[in-house]
Amino acid sequence: MSEADILEKPSLAAAKFRNPSVTADGHKRASVRLESLETLWFNTGTLCNLECSNCYIESSPTNDRLVYLTVSEVEDFLDELSAFDTGTKEIAFTGGEPFMNPDIIAMIEAAASRGHRVLVLSNAMRPMMKCADRLLALQECYGRQLTIRVSLDHYSQPLHDLYRGARAYETALEGLRWLSGNGFSFSLAGRTFWNESEQEIRDGFKRLCDREGLALDPDDPVALTLFPEMDESLDVPEITEACWSILGVSPGDMMCAASRMIVKRKGADKPAVLPCTLLPYDREFELGSTLADAEQEVPLNHPHCARFCVLGGGSCSRAES
Repeated sequence: MSEADILEKPSLAAAKFRNPSVTADGHKRASVRLESLETLWFNTGTLCNLECSNCYIESSPTNDRLVYLTVSEVEDFLDELSAFDTGTKEIAFTGGEPFMNPDIIAMIEAAASRGHRVLVLSNAMRPMMKCADRLLALQECYGRQLTIRVSLDHYSQPLHDLYRGARAYETALEGLRWLSGNGFSFSLAGRTFWNESEQEIRDGFKRLCDREGLALDPDDPVALTLFPEMDESLDVPEITEACWSILGVSPGDMMCAASRMIVKRKGADKPAVLPCTLLPYDREFELGSTLADAEQEVPLNHPHCARFCVLGGGSCSRAES
């Protein structure tokens, strides 16, 4: 299978996703209110050791459009959570590659020491392994609270490396074997655009886990999260208020009903709050600089809102176990 085979699909019409209130055909656009802040995400910065051709956030060794957050900035938001008793269950770190941020271990400890579950998204490659000793120390103190989710686009080397580059697969497996062998709680994140059924993908990951001795059950949707396609240039229907009943989907199931993300833009004086992990650069979705500012409704005015969340049923947060 080639990249052209996977991505040869109709382009998005220019008139779509232009008006936050109405769709291109004049219907009232759907929006989602924050029901409860269950997951607070921190984008630790867009720098990454890889430059994947399918990365929705365009992370790379040179992309610093979102600069490194500091542990003090993270602690400010954690303090705000405590002051308002939001009931937030999970603190999650994404990037870029979070383990490239020099404060990542201190950030994890700051969240875990306050009693939060902590989820860290990683490619499990060299930046993570450079933190191996400090991760083992964290695991000893907070092992039940910490999960590392490793991105593995496909269970086979050729398709994973198709987007991530030569030897990415084998290097990621080395990291996974280390996590599993040292008793870490870890999970996998795969993709669904391979012209395979979900069960075929899960079966393939099961063969991989059996072969590599990885302590993970790919039939568990939390242990192996499969994400839908995320290319904002491809055509997708806009979501109207009527779509909730037509599709049998609830606004409360959307990621922005239960999460917010903190980013710091290059040149900004302070971090900003966004509705979710998928819209890091679009200033239309900036909600303010504090969590108190961020309770406003979010119009589903982006292709990712439709493709990933409403139609794809995707969520970046860890599901309840």
